[in-house]
Amino acid sequence: MSESAPVVALAKPSGPGATRAAAVLVGLGAEVASGIFKQLGEIDVRRVAAGAKELRRSAPATVADALRFFVDAMDQVGADAAGGDEMLRDVAAKALGGDLARRAFDGVVPPPPPDEVLGPIAQADPESLAMVLAREQPQTIALVLSSIEPERAAKTMEFIPEAQRPLILRRMATVESVAPEVLREVGQALAAELQAVVAGGMRKVEGKNVALEVLRRSTTEQQREVVAQIEKDDPNLAAELRSKLFTFADLKGLHDRDIQVLLKEVEATQLTVALKGATEELKDKLLHNMSSRAAEMLRDDLSAMGPVKLSAVEAAQAAVVKSAMELAEAGRITIVRPTDKML
Repeated sequence: MSESAPVVALAKPSGPGATRAAAVLVGLGAEVASGIFKQLGEIDVRRVAAGAKELRRSAPATVADALRFFVDAMDQVGADAAGGDEMLRDVAAKALGGDLARRAFDGVVPPPPPDEVLGPIAQADPESLAMVLAREQPQTIALVLSSIEPERAAKTMEFIPEAQRPLILRRMATVESVAPEVLREVGQALAAELQAVVAGGMRKVEGKNVALEVLRRSTTEQQREVVAQIEKDDPNLAAELRSKLFTFADLKGLHDRDIQVLLKEVEATQLTVALKGATEELKDKLLHNMSSRAAEMLRDDLSAMGPVKLSAVEAAQAAVVKSAMELAEAGRITIVRPTDKML
């Protein structure tokens, strides 16, 4: 039973106390009674329900008598009006925070809301805001995101490059207060950039993903030439593209003979972890190319395996793909691209 609803703190499932509690709720009205019911557990609600049934058979004055009893009980609580200020101040501080309670009870003028200080930035759509913030220092981004609605801040963070997020979150965790003048200055500077973004019709594009899809539809020779050219200027980008040109999911495109060659080069434990995140189609493809005994053992291992970290599954899949690429370079298997013509 919540302490906020003493009128229905009952010791027995039914009886005078339960009836009196039901009568008080009736007297307080539906709206107040609804708020009290939200504070009760099922056992207490059942007690009130039992009292309500007794109330039907009670005298007409029962509700009025119960309300008088309630008022008399409140008078006997002994609340000191002189100490009410301190009590309410403490309650407000615990519920809303010390700064807000202090301003309210001491008559301090509250700070202007972020929407007023930051201007258009506070209401910008998350993707546009992220495009503007991504060019700023982590401390500036942290300052802005800490000053807007949490939901909007979280959505904006989703559009900010992943590499920047740890630094931003680290600084956000240390932001406790900021002068309105500083926020206003930042908001004005970013608002101009935001207006340029919106007016120019700029939008986020996934150029790398598009380039990857184009490459995946190119011949093997074309892929090698393009990636080799990129590698001269950006080795990291070339390595990333190369690793994504053939993925674990692409194994389903291999011929049965090539699958069988690959399976001989892959450790059983590694394959089991890799298949934890595979589609049923790919699982069936690989199991079909094993001996009956090996396939049965793999199925048992998969069934017995508990939850596995995504990073572990991705690492195992990458290792299998690496083995496939090495076999292809050695001429032992053939990797078929979407544009390759086979006879």
